Amino acid sequence: MRIHTVETRTELDEFQRLTSRVHPRDLAVPLLESTVRSWWNGHSPHPEPIRLLVLRDSAGDVIGRTTVHTDARLDERLGQPSLLFGATDFADAAAARFLLAHLDELGSRSGRRQLFGPVSLLPNQAGGVITSGFEERGFVDSAWNPEWVPSVYEDAGFERWGESDTWVVETSAARPEVDGAPSPAEWDAAGVRLDYGAASKVDELLPELRTVLNASFAALPYFTEITAAELAAATDGLGHLIDERLLPLARDAETGELVSFILAVPDITRFVQEIEGRLGVTAGLRLLASRRRYRSEAILVIQGTHPDRQGRGILTLLSRQLQANLAQAGYRRLRSTYVGRDNPGSTAQFRRFGGRPLHGYTFYRKPIIPEDDL
Repeated sequence: MRIHTVETRTELDEFQRLTSRVHPRDLAVPLLESTVRSWWNGHSPHPEPIRLLVLRDSAGDVIGRTTVHTDARLDERLGQPSLLFGATDFADAAAARFLLAHLDELGSRSGRRQLFGPVSLLPNQAGGVITSGFEERGFVDSAWNPEWVPSVYEDAGFERWGESDTWVVETSAARPEVDGAPSPAEWDAAGVRLDYGAASKVDELLPELRTVLNASFAALPYFTEITAAELAAATDGLGHLIDERLLPLARDAETGELVSFILAVPDITRFVQEIEGRLGVTAGLRLLASRRRYRSEAILVIQGTHPDRQGRGILTLLSRQLQANLAQAGYRRLRSTYVGRDNPGSTAQFRRFGGRPLHGYTFYRKPIIPEDDL
């Protein structure tokens, strides 16, 4: 087996297609090709270089892949210089062991103190490894991997970090006594008014979302402040797909300032699997023409409340409103990206509606000894 840097468009295509080639296409979720291409050509908003690597077998077929990168912001949060790896996938355990050993070597030569990942490109963007729920399909912005993957990491000396769960709520399972839309009096009592993010005004809403998002997540150990460019890249094209009923906002009743929000989107995972992540112009037009087909399930991408207004039940009101909207619009199921097990306040929002953990979720870290210290 041999590892090399992705240098040509053909190699980039092989990097992109690996997931769909080696895993069940109805379970695994390919990365968006546009995102991977931006890493490769240096057009992503990530502030530091990103190197894409592929692992080939003796026949020349790609059987593994990863990115190698760094981020000073995350180093500061983690307390030590880290070599980050992401978009990591393997055809089998032998390929995984070979690739992880290579990361060890790179880490030692880099002078960094730990390996951390898989993150694509940061924990608050995407990445991770699922540790349970392998029979359940993945979804956009979340991970899926075979059952043997966690043991390969752990046998190689990696330790779990930031254990979490993704969640699923069956709309029909929500209890009528808690999922009814809040009354006007309840919004008034909380000092807020209900608003919605309009599909035609997503660009105008992004600065407000970023302010609340960065403030509300600042205390989390993995969270690095999201820049305007990073948020723009993460939400590129969202305006064409957004269902306004899934973006409820709470604004201060007097000033109109955004104080809390939930961002959920129609679940287009099946479409992304079908096109192997190649959401270009042609595929985008197909999606727009058929988007009503993908309005039976939804994904809760992120939610937050400004610290000055936390603890007042505002997010609970928004959650109730979202559940009511989902039921009214005919959505059957809501999945959520990962929530830390040390964050019971957020998971309570799912439990109150009959939700359950879907996938166990973790990142991995491994101390490394810089080559100069050996």
